[in-house]
Amino acid sequence: MSIQDVKQRFGIIGTHPALDRALFKAVQVAATDISVLVTGESGVGKENIPKIIHHLSHRKHAPLVAVNCGAIPEGTIDSELFGHEKGSFTGATGARKGYFEEADGGTIFLDEVGELPLGTQVRLLRVLETGEFIKVGSSKAQKVNVRVVGATNVDMLEKIDKGQFREDLYYRLNTVEISLPPLRERKGDIHLLFRKFAQDFSQKYRVPAVRLSDEAVRVLEAYRWPGNIRQLRNLVEQLCVVESDREITAEVLRQYIPEIDRRSVPARRDDALSQSEFHTEREILYKVLFDMRNDLNNLKQVVAGMAGGSFQAAPAAPSVPEASLPVLRTSESAPVAESSRYVDLPQDEEETLDVDSAVEPDERLSLQDLELDTIKRVLDRHKGRRKNAAAELGISERTLYRKIKQFGLD
Repeated sequence: MSIQDVKQRFGIIGTHPALDRALFKAVQVAATDISVLVTGESGVGKENIPKIIHHLSHRKHAPLVAVNCGAIPEGTIDSELFGHEKGSFTGATGARKGYFEEADGGTIFLDEVGELPLGTQVRLLRVLETGEFIKVGSSKAQKVNVRVVGATNVDMLEKIDKGQFREDLYYRLNTVEISLPPLRERKGDIHLLFRKFAQDFSQKYRVPAVRLSDEAVRVLEAYRWPGNIRQLRNLVEQLCVVESDREITAEVLRQYIPEIDRRSVPARRDDALSQSEFHTEREILYKVLFDMRNDLNNLKQVVAGMAGGSFQAAPAAPSVPEASLPVLRTSESAPVAESSRYVDLPQDEEETLDVDSAVEPDERLSLQDLELDTIKRVLDRHKGRRKNAAAELGISERTLYRKIKQFGLD
């Protein structure tokens, strides 16, 4: 049977390659008895796969029993699945067949199989491996011939890591995995599904079918559809019943789905933010270092001029444009942009910056005594007024303060 025939027979709408791949795998495994695990988000139509597998198999004349494992209380799920004997627990007034016994010879579909309790998982594993089960309150094993198809919308490997699902059962169920894509990845199928649902509800409620404007189609295709096909079907049913105007516009859609224009933006984690702040501080320090190097060269030029040119001062470092500063990147954040033109660092941080290391060793040794003597004379001339002394020296007051600290002139 071709994929197109399967779609027509089971009422499946869509042309997405991932959907076609899932249907192809369902057709291929139908003739066998191997276990199948159907994965996909809630509302993507996982219940269609066991129907296809069952009705295309040699078991098609036997029952197809669907069980929602997440809807059965933990205390009674063993009894529901495997049955119980009379008097096995309070309220057990008679013997009862379980779902596995009812599905003997056919197929059992365990929806939300990831929600099974660990104790029930052991019983299920025995059925898959030996074809035997024991009723609650009984000591006699019974044989059963059942094809098992499971479905889940959770990350099974994560459940295994947390100790919530047995690894051996997972690999026994997952002989063949069939994955269905979410609706947001099937943008080209959204309008097709809308028209199919509109026709269905038109016949059901005996009203003209609703239709979408071009802008409304674009809005629906841009929406994330967290509820997938089930959410789309419910939306069409509401529109069909409530709206008197049969043409649905984007404005009408926004009344039914207020968040329809909201985009999915990944949240920035706190650790990424702290990394960004850390690198921003690094960039500021880089800029301060360049400024201090320029101030030092300016001081050397002034000292050289006052000393009568007895030595050749190093040329002033060119101003470094902001764009040329190193830009650090992290794997989780955008490039950190320089946002501060000038930063006065606290005293203890300034003392840790070894700017003099940027000067050649022999040049630094020849300048140290001369710088000390010059700064002393200028400070004496201005009676310790640092602002005036810095102005005469042609350097910033901050640089002069640092030099005073360096030479112990306080």
